[in-house]
Formats: sequence, C-alpha cells, structure tokens
Amino acid sequence: MALSQKTIDTIKATVPVLEVHGVTITSVFYKKLFTNHPELLNIFNHSNQSQGRQQTALANMVYAAAQNIDRLEAVLPAVKQVAHKHRGLGVKPEHYPIVGQHLLEAIKEVLGDAATDEIIAAWAEAYGIIAQVFIDIESDMFEAAEQQVNGWDGFKDFEVINKVKESDVITSFYLKPNDGMAVPTYEAGQYITIRVHIPGETYALNRQYTLSCAPGNEYFRISVKREAEFTPHGKVSTYLHDHVIIGDKIEVSAPAGDFILNKEEVAPIALISGGVGITPMMSMMETLVNEASTRDITFIHAARDEKVHAFATKTMDMLEQLATGNVYFGYEKPLNDQGIHHFTGYITKEFLADKVSIDAICYVCGPVQFLRNVVNMLADIGIKEENIRFEFFGPAMQLEKQAQVQA
Repeated sequence: MALSQKTIDTIKATVPVLEVHGVTITSVFYKKLFTNHPELLNIFNHSNQSQGRQQTALANMVYAAAQNIDRLEAVLPAVKQVAHKHRGLGVKPEHYPIVGQHLLEAIKEVLGDAATDEIIAAWAEAYGIIAQVFIDIESDMFEAAEQQVNGWDGFKDFEVINKVKESDVITSFYLKPNDGMAVPTYEAGQYITIRVHIPGETYALNRQYTLSCAPGNEYFRISVKREAEFTPHGKVSTYLHDHVIIGDKIEVSAPAGDFILNKEEVAPIALISGGVGITPMMSMMETLVNEASTRDITFIHAARDEKVHAFATKTMDMLEQLATGNVYFGYEKPLNDQGIHHFTGYITKEFLADKVSIDAICYVCGPVQFLRNVVNMLADIGIKEENIRFEFFGPAMQLEKQAQVQA
C-alpha cells in the first residue's frame, strides 16, 4: 500500500515541528503508553527511559521517517537495526496498534490545535505503513531465530556455568542452555537479550549484551560492565555482579544484531574499542584467529586505566596466533606512567592515521562520545564511509544523526 501524495506532503510539512518538539512528543507518548499498558514495562529498558535515551531515539526515528516518507528505503538500515532489538526483546505485531494509538494522542496533546485532523489522519496512514515494515522484517527474524539449528522462539532458561572477573568493572558470565540443547551458531559481533526477575522489582528487566567469544562453543559468554557511574546504578549489571552465581538460571533470547564481522572481505581490518566496547571485538578477533585469517589486523583499545582494562593478556595471546597483526592500547589516566601502553589520554587523529591502513575496514564500538570522536576522525583521515562500521550500547539512531555516518 503506497501513501498518497497528499499524505506525503502533509507529513513532510511537519518535519520542522518534529525537529523542535519531537522529544516532547515521545516523552508524552511513553508516559501515556506505560500508564495504560504497564505490562509493556516487561519489555522496555527502564534505564533508557529514566535517562531519556529511549525518548530521544524514538524522536530521531520519527524525524527520519518524516524526512524520508517518500523513500523509506533510505531509513531501512536503521529500521533493521531496531528490528533486531525488537526481536530480541519479544516485540510482537499486536504491540504496534497500541503504540500507534498513543503516539497519535501524544502528537495531538503536544501540538494542540496545530495538529489538525488532516495532520493526524496523515500520520495515522503513515504510521500504518511504517509499522507494517517493522512487522514484516521482525516476522522474518522471529522465524529465522526459531528455525535455525538449535534455535527457539522467545526466551528460554540458561544456566550460569562459570563466572570470571575480567577487570575491576567487567565480569564474564558463561551461559549454557538448561534444556540440554546445544547453543545455535551466530555471527561475531551479535548480542543476546537476557531477562531477569530481581527481588523487589515489579517488572522483568531486559538487557542486551554482546557475545564476547566466537561461535562454536557449548556456551554463550557475555562480559558485563558494572554500571556504577550513574544514579541510579545499573540495576541489572549490579544484580549480575553481586547476586548471580554459578548454577543460577537466566532467561535468554536467540542472538541478534547486524554489527557483524564480514568474513568474506579480505581488506585490512581495524578493531577499535573503548571500555566495555571491547566485547564484540573479542568475538571478532577470536573468529579471525579460529579461521587462521591472513588479513592485516589492527586492534586498538582505550580504557580509563590498567585496572579496568579487560582481556589485556587474552588480546595479546590471540594476536600472536595471527599471521599479521598489531595490538595497541592506551589509558586515559594510567596508574603507572612507565608501564606498558601505547598512548596516554584519548585516541587522536594522528594516532589513527599512523596505525590504521587507509583501505582498512574499521569496526568501532564504545561509549557514544568515544564513537562520535573516532568515527569522525576516521572519516577525516580518509577512511571511506562504507568502511566505517560501528555499534554502541544504547537506543538506535542516536549516533547516526549526530555523526552523519551510517553504520
């Protein structure tokens, strides 16, 4: 079903309004949604809600959809990225009419008389088209997750078979299916969604953590940073660190995500991470080692200091197994100025220009500010846009709008 030209024109006319009032609209939307359907709090990330990140992400998505309403294929990469997250969380087709109803009500409430019947009707028509795109893509993803070898639908119980401290702030959890089945294969760089029921919490809490080891093991491994830098402290990460022990059960959904290692490419590769962003790089690096890759590989990692640097020894060991490769790491505030590290402070454009081949495929992961800086510096030194691929741990669309570089 195609949109009428009248609807397209009406939607495009609202773009300036969305740019100004988008976050206010989505904030009102979520308030209405959870007031009327509190059961959906079992799906959404409460932390992202409390910090306003989800509201901003949705506002950016609505804004991008309005800008490109006559060519929605332009936002398809972002739609697929969000669809992966939805599939992992268990968002179903029946949720979309609920979302649509409250989104239209929020537009009307925030814009008042400016939201004429014509505008509301146009957005209702457009939302129907956009929602169906999500539903169709996610339906295929649900089917693929369930029908793959050792796949399943929704969540199922996994047992914690090992718990390993990787640094002062990062701990790895090894998870094995409780039903005795093997784990499915996955692409290096993908994540799983875990669902925990914390005593005292009314609703289930979902978090998505990157798989930090290569596929082919009898377990999944996630490496979780204790989020203690924000108030309130990360409920799920703190619970995992302080209370989850070997033998406990955690609900897990099948692997998802499109920030993945392309094993068909032969160009030089640079894996660049900050903080806990090292987790997908560990999966990618281990995959390259397992396949005896002959690619020119550069691994660059930035951490606050030596105590929070996870997998330092493991990274060096893996690089030694490769035909060609270099590892560099540095600390913002090193505890030992004379200790082993390759840079102090932040990664600079000059450092990247010296260490990263101009024709390298660059995978970047870390906090938003780290990503924004590194992605823009890579572009500045001449890395092609299509060769800069990134992932950060938070709602989609946030970085793309600011950095103007598409993953």
